[in-house]
Amino acid sequence: MVQRHLVVIPNDTGGMEVHPLKEWLRSNPEQLPSGMTAKNTSHELRAGLKKQGWNRQDTLDEVRLFPPGTEDGISRAIDVLGGEKEEADANSEPSFSLEYQLRDFIASNIETIDIGGKKLRVYVDQLDRDGVEYQTDVGRIDILAVDENDNFYVFELKRANSPDKAFGQVARYMGWLKKTIGKDRNVYGVIVSRTVSRNLRFAKTISPDVFLYEYEVSFTLREAHGVDA
Repeated sequence: MVQRHLVVIPNDTGGMEVHPLKEWLRSNPEQLPSGMTAKNTSHELRAGLKKQGWNRQDTLDEVRLFPPGTEDGISRAIDVLGGEKEEADANSEPSFSLEYQLRDFIASNIETIDIGGKKLRVYVDQLDRDGVEYQTDVGRIDILAVDENDNFYVFELKRANSPDKAFGQVARYMGWLKKTIGKDRNVYGVIVSRTVSRNLRFAKTISPDVFLYEYEVSFTLREAHGVDA
């Protein structure tokens, strides 16, 4: 399921104005993040808006973005607009609590990630759809990226352990690409999870075009010193 990106503006009567993200930004270009246009990907735009103080609420099928100063509306958005909020699964192991967090982190940092010696960028098609949660005829690709030679990379993300079916999923998407928009390009698969199972490692041995990666989550606290005189 593809999550729609929406701008939500609470009004004084308790209701909500709801607008498609890119359509709203085209009508309100002064609200665009610095250096961006409405042709940027939805992922890039929401990341830029977050830096400008916007807030976000995720449901199973929507990403709702709230302008600064409308925080009071976030708590009642589900009651007014409906939708089921994504919930985190309990997990004592250090990992991303929600799969979209892993997806957003990788998409935001994809140009710094080296896959098979290649630097990547998020794919954007002729309809201005970006490659984050890219919808195809055989399902939704978590991230579809390209390298400098426009070869395709299909990312299948698992926030915890990677089941065997991840290999089948990424192979299905790779096959669709080879039959459609990637006919004349190389197509690779990238499976990312906290741990890669032994079975999945065996599956990879027969497909050199699939890469397996494990991620680690860590953070550092630094003491905040006082104001310099």
